[in-house]
Amino acid sequence: MIKILFVCHGNICRSPMAEFVLKDIVKKSHCESDFEIASAATSTEEIGNPVYPPARKKLMEHGINPAGKTSRQMTKKDYDHYDYLIAMDNWNLRNMRRFVPEDREQKVRLLRDFTDSPGEIDDPWYTGDFETAYRQILAGCQGLFAMLTSKKQV
Repeated sequence: MIKILFVCHGNICRSPMAEFVLKDIVKKSHCESDFEIASAATSTEEIGNPVYPPARKKLMEHGINPAGKTSRQMTKKDYDHYDYLIAMDNWNLRNMRRFVPEDREQKVRLLRDFTDSPGEIDDPWYTGDFETAYRQILAGCQGLFAMLTSKKQV
């Protein structure tokens, strides 16, 4: 089983969008039993809160329902549990150092590293542009899934 944790600042916009987008890709590929997919925050600001309404709306526009998801903070144990810890931007990577001071197994990456356009996922909390964030997340998740399936891990 491949275990993936998506990480952003509050776990109410980008990382849950990535969690549910990848779950949708995996479901449509009929390989749900091969994956464990979750998301978490680096901060404590939103713990227990549901997916931010505009992010939920954007997912629902694409037939993806994030019902039941609430924010949680990542822990040091997540590094041992998950195979991949995927951050949305460089600020998230810096904040993850509190939980993962040393990436000895090369598990920590940016989501857009799995695309032809590496970089950061725009933060719609600040930009208000959930469509661009969704498209960047979708491309990253498609690239990640393609990489994993090409390695014959699935």
